[in-house]
Amino acid sequence: MSRRPVLRILLIVAAILLCVHSVLSAGLYWAMCQPPDVFGRVMAHTPMPFMLVLPFETLWKHARAGRLKPGDSAPDFRLPTLDHRETVQLSSFRGARPVVLVFGSYT
Repeated sequence: MSRRPVLRILLIVAAILLCVHSVLSAGLYWAMCQPPDVFGRVMAHTPMPFMLVLPFETLWKHARAGRLKPGDSAPDFRLPTLDHRETVQLSSFRGARPVVLVFGSYT
């Protein structure tokens, strides 16, 4: 067998694998840009070997980077109080007293 057909077959296989990798990466990035409940449902059905092959960390950092820069005002939002009797709006504290927002888990 000549080297030329083998090389051509290898190039075709490489091109197909590159396309599959690109499509799966794009799908994963799309899922990462969705709300947490949608992302969680997608990830629950994602086989673990995909996580070894796809650029998960790079996509995650880009998808969840946000658009705020140091010094920007935090976006306004409403949250219920602990007893759920009232709601609190962030903008109601602006100029009145300092507010510290902590994102994360202490469990």
